This record gives sequence, structure tokens and C-alpha cells, in this order.
Amino acid sequence: FLLSLKLENKTKGKLQKQICQVVLDHFEKQYTAELGDSWASVRDVLTYPLCWQYAVLLNKFNHSTELENTLRMKGYHPAFQGPLPYFPASLKCYIRKTPGKFPAQKHQAGKLKEYYLLNAASLLPVLALEVKDGQDILDLCAAPGGKAVAILQCASPGQFHCNEYDELRSRWLKQTIESFIPTPLINLITVSKLDGRQMGDLKPELFDKILVDAPCSNDRSWLFSSDIQQATLRLIQRRELSSLQFQLLRSAIKALRPGGSLVYSTCTLSKAENSDVINLILNSCSNVMPVDISEMAKAVSQEFSFLSGTQQHELLVLPEKGRAWGPMYIAKLKKM
Repeated sequence: FLLSLKLENKTKGKLQKQICQVVLDHFEKQYTAELGDSWASVRDVLTYPLCWQYAVLLNKFNHSTELENTLRMKGYHPAFQGPLPYFPASLKCYIRKTPGKFPAQKHQAGKLKEYYLLNAASLLPVLALEVKDGQDILDLCAAPGGKAVAILQCASPGQFHCNEYDELRSRWLKQTIESFIPTPLINLITVSKLDGRQMGDLKPELFDKILVDAPCSNDRSWLFSSDIQQATLRLIQRRELSSLQFQLLRSAIKALRPGGSLVYSTCTLSKAENSDVINLILNSCSNVMPVDISEMAKAVSQEFSFLSGTQQHELLVLPEKGRAWGPMYIAKLKKM
């Protein structure tokens, strides 16, 4: 008993990380202005990791009924039970109301993992993308690889191109793919380290569906920056992120076939990196139009809390207690 108590305190210590005051002050100012009354409850969740929840995405390439039984016994239930416009039966994800993390599986060469732990909101961009068998897919900023794994749970693409510019994150992406995807299928996946801003020129009109899960200010992790200088620098560089996101989106539009669609996502609440970027794209690219995703939001409104007043082609998941998913911004566009 004493040992388990020690272990529990050790994990609690790990979870009760120090909040970075510089970042919190910055967010306080910005998000009070942008989110109004919603910010206070969002802040309570973001600054208190002990109430965070984690979803368990099952790997259909190493399926285990025993695992599903264990999850149900521990109070987990299948996520996304509403009448979604797109929900492949092969995508299985379990969530529960109570906070806490199911134990992670270690990477073992030659052995596929049975599940992937993630924020349930990060499956919404994948569901919005509506990937079908045989389509050519590009995941433009693919590391660490959770969304790529989820895409492959949904369908078997014709060609699947996963790109990650950052060297370290690219290695992480490769390891994720090796951990979840069997060899014959891995051979059909292209992993590249290209600058995403050049993808459109290198591969014009090659893809049916593109996911741009853009580099952004990651609100959850930034709040716990241990290095004050690094945090301050991040907040200064934050202003340049929207320009990068815009360039990545423009490149993705070039790489998209006419008739193809694109989903843009971030894990920040920041308006400058979310709706402002999308509005700029819609105002400057005459060959794209917004796609209504409000039906998807309606179908999952039991499990996710959304910011009200957004446009029909976008949603912003707001974390709240008992539904501590997000932040996650999603917008969908179609190329004419």
C-alpha cells in the first residue's frame, strides 16, 4: 500500500508541473479579449493537468478484444456516438468522463502497438477530412503522427504522403508509423522532410485531400514552459506564426486537385492563428470556398464544448471540466 501511495504521489508530482507566469499573463490578456466569459473555465482546465482526459485510439492492424473489454471495465466507452456525417466503422476510439491516462505502450521494433493515446479533439480534423479508400492524401505537417495513424484507421489511401520539415519531429513521425502500421502498408506511405511552403510547387494538383495540422502556439504545453527565456522568445515569435500558417495553406491549395478538400487545424485558441488565417485565405484565393462542418459539431456536442458564434466552416473546441478536450481549431475548404 505504501509503495502504491509513493507511486501515486510521484505521478501527482509529475502532473503538478509549474505554470509559466509569463505565458499565463500573456494568455490572460489575449484570451479574455477574444473568448470573453468562456476564458475563465478554459483557463481552469488548461492550468490544472490533474483534470485532463486522454482518449485511447485502437489500432485496427493489431486488434485486441481483450483490450476493449479492459477499457469498458475501467469505465471507458466508444467516443463519437452521435449521427456523424462521416464515421468509418474501422475507427475505434474510447474515452471516459474521469481524468487520467491509460498506460502508454513502449516502442518495440517489429511489434505493432495496440493503441495510441491522444486528445480526443485531435480526431475531429480527421473526421472532417472524410478520407475514402483509394484517395491520394497529404498530411503536410505530420509529426508526431497521431492524425496519420487515425487517417489509416479510417481508409486505405491510394498514395499517402506524410511530410515533416523538422528533423527531430520527422524521426518521431517515422517511429510512430513503424509502431502502428504493418510493413506492406508502410511501403505505400511516403515520408518526406520538405519545407511545406514549397509542397504546392513541387507537387501541384496531386492530392484529393490535404490535412494542414499547422505549427502553432500550443497553449497546453506553453503554459508549462520551464525555461522563462524560451517562453518569452516563443511569445515574441508567436506573431510570425500566422504568416507561416498562411504560406503553408497557400502551398497546400496548390497541391490540391480541383474538387479536392482541405482541413486546417491547430491546437491553439488564438484567433490570429485560426479564423484570421482562414479569412485571409478566403479573401486572397479565389479558387477555394468554405465547407460547412456544423453537422459534425452538432453530432459530437455531447462530448465536446465549442466556442459559439464561429462560422459554419470552422469550429473551436474549448476544454471544460469533464470534457477536457482541446483546444482544437478546425476549418474546412474546398478547391474549385
